[in-house]
Amino acid sequence: MVTLEKSLSTSMNAKIIGSGKESLVLAHGYGGDQSVWEKVLPQLAQRYRVMVFDWSFSGAVKDLSLFDHDKYSSLEAFADDLIVLMEEMKLTSSVLIGHSMSGMVGCIASVKRPDLFKKLILLGASPRYLNTEDYKGGFEKSEVEELFSNIESNFHAWAPNFAGLGVGPTDTVSVEKFGRLLGQMRPEVALSLAKTIFCCDHRDVLEKVDVPCTIVQTTNDIVVPLSVVYYMQKKIKGKTTVEILEADGHFPQLTAHQLLLDVLDRVLGVDSEEKNP
Repeated sequence: MVTLEKSLSTSMNAKIIGSGKESLVLAHGYGGDQSVWEKVLPQLAQRYRVMVFDWSFSGAVKDLSLFDHDKYSSLEAFADDLIVLMEEMKLTSSVLIGHSMSGMVGCIASVKRPDLFKKLILLGASPRYLNTEDYKGGFEKSEVEELFSNIESNFHAWAPNFAGLGVGPTDTVSVEKFGRLLGQMRPEVALSLAKTIFCCDHRDVLEKVDVPCTIVQTTNDIVVPLSVVYYMQKKIKGKTTVEILEADGHFPQLTAHQLLLDVLDRVLGVDSEEKNP
């Protein structure tokens, strides 16, 4: 029963690095852990208090009971966890950098608790991955079903292949890193979460997001097409801008970290200038 006494922030390895006046929250996506931010974290920590953590599905989380398949059949549960984490770490009016699934998790959390978020930076985010007649999410239903089948039939062969596709083949070090992180997930968790993500439809959330947003996207992302970016920009209620990185892949924090830092400096710097003219 000891695990019941443990705080969520402890179980999810949350920590704050840096000592600036403003707070950043870095939320990783599917298959990752907080180490995906290692190339950008040192520079960000020079200017901000930065919270990093591992989602419950991550291989870096030691408490295997933390991930409940029924609970996490919706991104809402992750949004609730994010809110609890920020409360435990005493963070308010923070900037969230949410990668991939965490972008929409941040959107949902900001609707529930706008006081916690000053700004959302949505990195490779999407409200829906499946195509419809009037919406191009990037995937046909048959492609997603094949993905599920591959995870289920041979997860440890699928993981490095998916890492190569998602990260992009030119950065072998980053491909190996993400492939290793992905492979540390339990196969049943990887399948369950893939279904949660690729079958979700959170397009209706966008028009409820009042917090200012910046959508950051690479020019060539196999997971999220540019059509999704401009759909989100149009639908989000709050002031929303788009930053396109001239880079390949779904993980610019690994493969184009200096480009990403340049954009973050510019986007976050505008906030500081507005606050201190």
